[in-house]
Amino acid sequence: MQTLIRVATQDDIDTLFAIRTSVVQNHLSREQMTNLGITPQVLADSIREAPCAWVAEVDGQPAAFSMVDLGEGEVFAMFVLPAYENRGLGRQLMAVAEAALFERHDKLFLITDGRNEIRANGFYRRLGWCVVASVDGDDVRYEKNRAQ
Repeated sequence: MQTLIRVATQDDIDTLFAIRTSVVQNHLSREQMTNLGITPQVLADSIREAPCAWVAEVDGQPAAFSMVDLGEGEVFAMFVLPAYENRGLGRQLMAVAEAALFERHDKLFLITDGRNEIRANGFYRRLGWCVVASVDGDDVRYEKNRAQ
């Protein structure tokens, strides 16, 4: 298995949506994302402004991606196609995302579903992220400091 992590381009937008809508946990449809303001144009604008998204390819096939909000210091998205889970892609993508954010911020954050059965929570904790607050509904805010 050959893995490549590369900066996402505007040509990857459909791929990012395909990966995002493929996940089982924390699933959102394209319509739900549009209702949240996550549209192809918003992603294109963000990617055009700065390198803020990365794609993990396995043997030349897109398998996962991460995306950050450089201005806010937020890991905005981190998703892996179900067929490629448990291969270390998430860990690699988080390392790249965190490095980009730590160039501009001392403290990073992300918001995700906080229910115990959501696997992402264990993943983030293993990477040194700490829950600091509950937010809307079942969501929680994780933070990570540069020193961790």
